Amino acid sequence: MADELGHPSLEEMDLGKVLTALSDPLRRRVVTELIVEPGDAERTCASFNLPVSKSTCTHHFRVLRESGLVTDMDYGNRRGVRLRRLEVEQRFPGLLELLAQNTGTARPQA
Repeated sequence: MADELGHPSLEEMDLGKVLTALSDPLRRRVVTELIVEPGDAERTCASFNLPVSKSTCTHHFRVLRESGLVTDMDYGNRRGVRLRRLEVEQRFPGLLELLAQNTGTARPQA
């Protein structure tokens, strides 16, 4: 069952939802930027400089969170996001590597 913030459990992560989330180029960009971050690095949502309104940005991060690709942290005055690297790799082995290869981004070793 999803937690109080809407993060699905490992078993609830659905390939269709993940692929839908990744079908948008801006959401895919967020994920690929997080792939190259070391380990469990956290970034603020604003650090991605998405060329969309704040409400559209919120929508994109909600889709990523509800698909299970990212963990969304709310600190009150700012929001952070972290790639659910281990969970995604457990549920969909090789997906992150494939994304990194298709964007020309080399994935760092964990």
